[in-house]
Amino acid sequence: MSRRIDAHHHLWDLSRRPQPWMDGPWADPIARTYTPADLVPHLDEHGIDATVVVQSSSSYDETRELLALAGAEHRIAGVVGWADLTDPGLPGVLAALAAGPGGDRLVGLRHQVQDEADPDWLARADVRRGLSAAADAGLVYDLLVTPRELPAAIAAVRELPGLRFVLDHAAKPPIASGARAPWTALLTELATLPNVDCKLSGLVTEADWQTWKPDQILPYARHVLDAFGPERVLFGSDWPVCELAATYADVVTLATQATAPLTNAERESVFATNATRAYNLSP
Repeated sequence: MSRRIDAHHHLWDLSRRPQPWMDGPWADPIARTYTPADLVPHLDEHGIDATVVVQSSSSYDETRELLALAGAEHRIAGVVGWADLTDPGLPGVLAALAAGPGGDRLVGLRHQVQDEADPDWLARADVRRGLSAAADAGLVYDLLVTPRELPAAIAAVRELPGLRFVLDHAAKPPIASGARAPWTALLTELATLPNVDCKLSGLVTEADWQTWKPDQILPYARHVLDAFGPERVLFGSDWPVCELAATYADVVTLATQATAPLTNAERESVFATNATRAYNLSP
């Protein structure tokens, strides 16, 4: 197999800034600083050669710090940072980030769309202008949405064919309740669009954190694979957020089980080559 890639994890330093989404005791198990030194043992244990680190707060400072970390840590092949899509000066901001330390590792942008009050936030004219600026800069846009925001996400992906999108956490299906609608149909509709990939990530934290079983999660994972095909699905651990419900090893095991029916070449696509293609990662 070519190099194995974890296409979605986080790093944060709580001594530098809080993570606003950690808004209750539920976050206590992960309410500490996570550095590359904490991550590398997991990568070594599971033969992960390269990673993509993803923003966790709406902060240019965090984006710059992640780029600097990537510049110093060879295992971090790409950074999905944050930028204000509504800023008319976004092209200049992106150029400055790319010119700074580790700027060559900037591969994408993400915003916590799920936290916006307006489920149609992605349809706003200023947001669409920002998405177009991301495309012009050669960046990918990671979609952090739930089923509530999926209709607007589908419209954005359809109307911006020149921008590569990657759906995070399969749009957070309601695994804990066992419900499938409307997530199943919306995901299937999104997958008909050729300029979007989907991460096989973040599913354990959509299940019941204490009582989940693989057979509760695997049907959702396999729908992702059926809808997008193994040529457009990327493995991601969502570490350390996954530790709310599971270990890094548990997440790898689940992904291995989900992809067991695939051919060796298809599994290699999910665990390696699709991330390289989607984010245009350097060897």
